Amino acid sequence: MIEIDAILDADGTLRACKASGHAKAGKAGTDIVCAAVSVLMTTALNVLSDRKGITVHGGVPEKGQMWLEVDYEADGKDFLFAVGVFLINGLSSIAKEYPKNCKISISTITED
Repeated sequence: MIEIDAILDADGTLRACKASGHAKAGKAGTDIVCAAVSVLMTTALNVLSDRKGITVHGGVPEKGQMWLEVDYEADGKDFLFAVGVFLINGLSSIAKEYPKNCKISISTITED
């Protein structure tokens, strides 16, 4: 199973997302759940990496693992918010459609 952990600011802005595990919804190289999660995470990482006002770190430390962490300045917040909504909605849709292969956990951090 792919387990996704997403962390959002109190206002819903994406701060981090990690996907780990294997969906086992098909043979290696043909697993639609794995492919969908990989495409969403990779696209979010790539799009955020090229945006002014956003600093993103992430990668694929090993097969079945992917992560990203985001910091932002005021001029990058709106774009980051939109990408985060897209990413979380996409990942949530996958988890809803394939509950035996993917689950998502979303946490919210609050400022002290």
